[in-house]
Amino acid sequence: MSSRLRHPLTGLVGGILLTLPWILSWATGLNQTFSTLTTVGVAGVAVLGASFLLAWGAETAEKDVPRAFAIAVLAVLAVAPEYAVDALYAWQAGQGDAAAGNLAVANMTGANRILIGLGWSGIALFSVYQAYGGSGDDNVVTNGKFLGDYVSLDRDISLEVAFLFLATVYAFFVPLGGGIGAIDTLFLVGLYVAYILVIVRGDVEEVEEQVGVPAYLQARSFPVRAVSVLALFAYSGLLIFTAVEPFAHGLEELGLQFGIPEFFMIQWIAPLASESPELIVTAYLVNKARSTAAFNALISSKLNQWTLLIGTLVVVYSISAGQYGVLMFDEKQAAEIWITAAQSFFALAVLINFNISVRESLVLLTLFLSQVLVEFYFIRTMSEAAAEANSIVLLHGFTALYMVLGLGLLLSRRDEILQVAAHTRSTVSDAVGGGTEQPAD
Repeated sequence: MSSRLRHPLTGLVGGILLTLPWILSWATGLNQTFSTLTTVGVAGVAVLGASFLLAWGAETAEKDVPRAFAIAVLAVLAVAPEYAVDALYAWQAGQGDAAAGNLAVANMTGANRILIGLGWSGIALFSVYQAYGGSGDDNVVTNGKFLGDYVSLDRDISLEVAFLFLATVYAFFVPLGGGIGAIDTLFLVGLYVAYILVIVRGDVEEVEEQVGVPAYLQARSFPVRAVSVLALFAYSGLLIFTAVEPFAHGLEELGLQFGIPEFFMIQWIAPLASESPELIVTAYLVNKARSTAAFNALISSKLNQWTLLIGTLVVVYSISAGQYGVLMFDEKQAAEIWITAAQSFFALAVLINFNISVRESLVLLTLFLSQVLVEFYFIRTMSEAAAEANSIVLLHGFTALYMVLGLGLLLSRRDEILQVAAHTRSTVSDAVGGGTEQPAD
């Protein structure tokens, strides 16, 4: 009996069982009769199960496709609910709801800042914590310095860092036009397409030794592996599409019952729920002593949200309006985009040396939480007009702080910038057939 419990398929069945209450109630329409609390519970458990299935599919796929591509697919599926929520607001804006355009930007910028402020910092801290518990993760380095322990990242993420840097620099110019337009779509979506074309032409790396479900599936023949990966991706994708939005909306309703303002819920609580599959997947990878793979997934998610998500909003808006139009936003949302770009700039400056320490993680986390909490204080204690005016000043202040910190780090890490550029150039050159030499570290 004990040997059966240790069989990898036991874990796979367990993951599927977590999803069955939701998928059956959704398919039969029974979920429409659920209370808010029941919806949050059943959908939340389904999201947990889907996250494991998604991670197992991506790990299994690494045997047959470049790891970066497998992680990119995982990232797109994990953050797909965020696309759905923002697309809904963009569609409503195209139907004449002017406020919905601001909500689309608020939701998008909130999701992006959560991904770095909680995701990047939290996964780094969790990786170090796991190492203290004997996880055996070789990428976690303990040096005895005060808050100096760090996660060492694979230099192969140079490509993602470079593309994300380009998208971040471009994002600073988006608010200058007063909205998101066709040029923004062409640049940002084109940038992501170029990234995918590069990584899909990469070589299949030597597979890391796996355990559990991925190890079992990788040992099967190629047809079985291919069908298994596609089935895991398709099923987990269906669950994420159907369960995350009710989960997020349920949390919004519960928050409103406790007096949390609606706009605050849309910008922070809903994106936190829609980002939950990604955060669960990366925590799972860290728990398997794969902190580098976890960061690869987080960076890939940030890249596709910072390019595809922004770039496609105007497409949805124009289709809804029945003609081409620019998705306009107000001064507050322009400030939201600038602080989001500045946070990304600072976070990339942190990662440019392929390390993220406990100290750097705490700075990222503290800056994120302090801005959110102060703005929440404004919303709860001031009139709507006063809260917005003070929030804009606050956002500009944090934008400046992020930029000063980021520029300071980049000036002290000029050699690392050159290394990232060299690795990226080599990767792109290999992808287009222009060379195979790797740059020296």
